[in-house]
Amino acid sequence: MNDRFSNLPALGVGLGFRAPFRGDLFLHRREVDFLEITVDHFLDRGREGDAELQLLADHFTLIPHGLDLSLGSAEGLNERYLERVADVVRRVRCPWWSEHIAFTRAGGIDIGHLSPLPFTHEAIDAIVRNVETARKTIDVPLILENITYTLRMPGAEMSEAEFLRRLVDRTGCGLLLDVTNLYTNAVNHRFDAAAMIDELPLDAVVQLHFVGGRWDGDVLIDSHSDATPPEVWALLEEIVRRAPVKGVILERDENIPPFAELRDELTRARSIWKAARS
Repeated sequence: MNDRFSNLPALGVGLGFRAPFRGDLFLHRREVDFLEITVDHFLDRGREGDAELQLLADHFTLIPHGLDLSLGSAEGLNERYLERVADVVRRVRCPWWSEHIAFTRAGGIDIGHLSPLPFTHEAIDAIVRNVETARKTIDVPLILENITYTLRMPGAEMSEAEFLRRLVDRTGCGLLLDVTNLYTNAVNHRFDAAAMIDELPLDAVVQLHFVGGRWDGDVLIDSHSDATPPEVWALLEEIVRRAPVKGVILERDENIPPFAELRDELTRARSIWKAARS
């Protein structure tokens, strides 16, 4: 493994925390190795939210996952927002935290969703500057997540895989490789997901996401709403076999099923992860 990440702990297989399965989660906590929490859900937590965060931290290793830092913004980071993220990261004493390779603000306006970046040197420069700013406030290792995109941004100077390789090299960050996002983009933009894996900086992959999406006509939507499809399982198995993955997270946000179904997916992912490490 890349020496920058070899000292990170191997966490296993866990869940993205969602309030609807809080009760079941504690009934089955031995079957969930760790949790990923959405940072933004705990920024204005108040007394009740603070108690919930402490309860989760008392029973699980927590990995904060950000939504709105806007690492791709040319105008830089919102320092107030960064400080609030730092408060959550420090509170849970996590081994790493994560954010998206995207921008959510432009010209001082909140866009309201994760917007893709053009695969250009200028976009990499912006992320490098913003990562350096974030590190001055948060000294915990940061890993970066690939996102889905409906349209390819114009002006690309390189492939997405090369963009990610250069980004890892320039920032020193690890990757949170979302396997479902990789598959979704491959389907919608008609490229070979397995071939892209061959071009990725696999030695920098620290964590994975997986889940199933839904179809809207002939477009696959990353809706986090369904069981993981066979194609994503196959890609996940290949990546875990080849990359020194430290943790795997099942993300489920819509159509949340009985907890037994989530547990079955965790068990399958854990078998894949353990087999690769044996």
